[in-house]
Amino acid sequence: MAAEPTKNKPMLYPWHHFVLLPALLVVTIYAIRRYVAVAGDDSEDSRLWFTLMALAVVSFGVLLLLRQHYALTLQDRIIRLEVRQQYFEATGQSLRPLENKLKLSQILALRFAGNAELPGLVQAAISENLSSKDIQARIQEFHFDHMRV
Repeated sequence: MAAEPTKNKPMLYPWHHFVLLPALLVVTIYAIRRYVAVAGDDSEDSRLWFTLMALAVVSFGVLLLLRQHYALTLQDRIIRLEVRQQYFEATGQSLRPLENKLKLSQILALRFAGNAELPGLVQAAISENLSSKDIQARIQEFHFDHMRV
């Protein structure tokens, strides 16, 4: 029996993967080549190509650093799952009905709480609209997250 193809496809951000990154790579390489050809001249051409090369290199670096944004977004999703699991283990109930009443910053702060105090902190965060700093201040059994990028 052949395996059925999955409907889940890799997520590609078209502007990033197919437009900006390739275009900026081409501009960066071209600007570097043109600057190397006129380097050492004290002319408008050499200053223009140096400026274009510097802008292209910096912009290319920024686009590459955008990958960090993707990693942090993934970590936020994983933390949501961890807090859901921890809440379920502590209470035997799902956090999903309460989750839409919590902000992401509150959920990120709740991950530091131990099992015993998590249910109370969730209720306090919802009823008192606690900030992430207020939630962390109330945590007695603090669990540090040393793996966050």
